[in-house]
Amino acid sequence: MKRIERDFIGEMELSDDCYYGIQTLRAIENFPISKEKLSDFPIFISSIVMVKKAAALANFELGLLDSKLKDAIIKACDRILEGEFHEQFVVPMIQGGAGTSTNMNANEVIANVALEILGHKKGEYEFCHPNDHINKSQSTNDVYPTAIRLALYLRLGNLAESMKILSESFERKAKEFEDVIKMGRTQLQDAVPMTLGQEFSTFASMLQKDSSRILDSRNEFKIINLGGTAIGTGINAPKNYKNIVESKLREVTNIDFVTARNLIEATQSTSAYVQLGGVLKRAAVKLSKICNDLRLLSSGPRAGLNEINLPKMQPGSSIMPGKVNPVIPEVVNQVCYLMIGSDMTITMAAEGGQLQLNVFEPVIVYSLLNSIILLENANLTLATKCINGITANKEICKNFVLNSVGIVTALSPIIGYEKSASIAKEALNSNRNVYEITLERGYLSKEELDRIFSIKNMIN
Repeated sequence: MKRIERDFIGEMELSDDCYYGIQTLRAIENFPISKEKLSDFPIFISSIVMVKKAAALANFELGLLDSKLKDAIIKACDRILEGEFHEQFVVPMIQGGAGTSTNMNANEVIANVALEILGHKKGEYEFCHPNDHINKSQSTNDVYPTAIRLALYLRLGNLAESMKILSESFERKAKEFEDVIKMGRTQLQDAVPMTLGQEFSTFASMLQKDSSRILDSRNEFKIINLGGTAIGTGINAPKNYKNIVESKLREVTNIDFVTARNLIEATQSTSAYVQLGGVLKRAAVKLSKICNDLRLLSSGPRAGLNEINLPKMQPGSSIMPGKVNPVIPEVVNQVCYLMIGSDMTITMAAEGGQLQLNVFEPVIVYSLLNSIILLENANLTLATKCINGITANKEICKNFVLNSVGIVTALSPIIGYEKSASIAKEALNSNRNVYEITLERGYLSKEELDRIFSIKNMIN
């Protein structure tokens, strides 16, 4: 079965199985750029639909929708929120038009679901119209940014939770390795001793700080421009609509959204996205640094540091039998590189906005949501497939300390810098250790050396 739909450009034929309409179909044909569609981001679908539900409730309260039509629209929204019809959200995420195609995809699907609830056929828009009813008192320019902010707010909570899970994995390992003495290193050279537990505790602390920043950044996304319509002046929206729709959105989402004081500024501003992009980049940089450290600490096993063992996940070579690679840290590194690049995309898209609207919000929301989802998955993968299974090579760690020249630093306050430097020089030239040279020279007794080089003293 087919149906014909019309807009002011012309008419097009759609399969009657489609709940979307002509404007969605035009977007599919106009933007064959990316394979990723709105349906690949269920959180964004839900966010747009929650905005539409709040708008319908506000329009009903203002007497702009009758109860029968309002009930059908609300029921249609609820069914979509429960997971139905997501396959009908088919517009490409990367699109021209500042998000109009995404807004109309939602309008058309909700309208056609509501029409069936009312006992009508798809496309019988005289009874429930995508623009006149579903989009009443709205514009893409206030619906789309509000939906972006809602989607980001929700997804950032999930991201913070994944960072907490990864941080807790590092904390458990920090406890497990608290007595494993090892060499700390600066500039890839031996420095002074520490414990492997301290090293892993530091990784946990890095993640905790970034998780806090991500949760703090969510507050920016509770400020919305819903009710501003096209450019923030509120044209085509009735008096008090913005206050009522704000209240309804709070009810629908259980999030304390607040309407921006200056809706014209809020409609064109993308500064909150730039700020979030920077926060995500910071998290990516630190996570990538952690993965670099894990790969270095596990390098070898015979010709590297080999202080820790990463779980063996898969054969590492098609030619070298027995080789195992650190594939989980490697894949997380690559996620981080993508996120760092996305930050530049967000920055340029935000800078490129002109006058009363930034038309590049589609690539901004795509970049942000994609980065958040990738980082969330990377955190969970790193925790479950790598960190939880790490073991320590205690003897290797200890021998690095005993054979290191760096431990001479602990002698300097007691025997002086010059004698300590002389010991270090001899140790390097003779390939002997600091302990035996110091004892041989008679600078300190065995009891004194044992006390100085105890784990407790060397790490404090």
